[in-house]
Amino acid sequence: MQRRLLGLTATIAALGLTATVSGCGLTGTKADDVTLTVVAADYDLTGGDTTEKYWAGLAAAYEADHPGVTIDVKIESWNDVDRKVAEMVKTGQAPDIAQIGAYADYAAADELYSADELLSIPVQANFLAPLTEAGERKGTQYGLPFAASTRLLFFNEKLFERAGVKKAPTTWDELAAAAEKLDDDDVPYPFALPLGPEEAQAETMMWLLSGGDGYTDATDRYKIDSDANVKTFEWLRTNLVAKGLTGPIAPGKLNRKDAFAAFTRGEVGMLNGHPSLMQEAEKQGVKVGKVALPGVDGTAKASMGVADWIMGFKQNGHRKEIGSFLDFVFSDANVLKFAGDNDLLPPTVSAYATMEAEPEHQNLRAFLKELPNAQLPPVGKTSWAQVSDDIKQNIGKAVTPDAQVSEVLGKIARDATAAESAE
Repeated sequence: MQRRLLGLTATIAALGLTATVSGCGLTGTKADDVTLTVVAADYDLTGGDTTEKYWAGLAAAYEADHPGVTIDVKIESWNDVDRKVAEMVKTGQAPDIAQIGAYADYAAADELYSADELLSIPVQANFLAPLTEAGERKGTQYGLPFAASTRLLFFNEKLFERAGVKKAPTTWDELAAAAEKLDDDDVPYPFALPLGPEEAQAETMMWLLSGGDGYTDATDRYKIDSDANVKTFEWLRTNLVAKGLTGPIAPGKLNRKDAFAAFTRGEVGMLNGHPSLMQEAEKQGVKVGKVALPGVDGTAKASMGVADWIMGFKQNGHRKEIGSFLDFVFSDANVLKFAGDNDLLPPTVSAYATMEAEPEHQNLRAFLKELPNAQLPPVGKTSWAQVSDDIKQNIGKAVTPDAQVSEVLGKIARDATAAESAE
């Protein structure tokens, strides 16, 4: 997939970004009384109110400089937020702004403002290129990346030392060799491979990228059963699963949350992880090593990126007010505070550069390094939800002992093509 890569330093200088952005002409002016309704997801993993406090502070600061504009924010759990926004839209009560997990269906139904209808030019140009691209549907950006993350190979340094593994693997063969040593030392999960229905589409994409391919081709069409992808899963089945190196639970039945919990208990030698897992594991006393995902012959050419989205709905006609507020949301101070508070990565070029330079974010630098060249799932396709669910339910079959990998991936690929044709 061709990507528009931005040079970080050059872009910041060219944009001339400042702490204050003018948005769509509302800053410092008296607007007609308008209430913007915002529905946002709760990122507090401990059941606290940090997300509510963040948005409350954001709203109060914005309202202080914009008389006549009220920001009414409702926080919903990740279990409910996408469904509740869908219900609001269906009943003709769409929020002005939603910060949720997907935008494509709304964009396809012409229910969203495009980025260039909302944002000032410096703010729109400040998104990291892979995130801009992932926010596009048919060449137009509708999804604005609110927060981002990448994935690295995590390993338990204590278990590595005890098993005599001298260095972190950079190739698949080195990974398999390390897993064998961990298995010899009775580590329950030498390599945890969660291909269960919770989050298998993400684990699958990481391995496809490591094998040199991915979900889509250069024309952005699905190619899930490509030769390279089939070889990737044949390698997994033969070199990890068949040798009993993936633990006591079959990969197709192992969910990510259970694999992550086992890692925090010190039962996993290696797995693919994200920043929040790193923080939780270290709180539990696990010394976490982390490196870029290994590839066939060396470090994978691309890592997987993930983004959550924020978007503006047309229904209430508040384009200028939405745009002005979103310009404020994407100011460096606000982006950095949210990312820092939640162990996430900033979606903008300028905030990225600031976080990379700040000593307090040193533990995130390895993740940051992967972000500018990351590839994201094809979230701009309305078919992706269906394809993703198909992968979650069926990809685990590809690594079972008697599986024909090409048949399993071929069935998923044919269904994906049919779903794509129906878009």
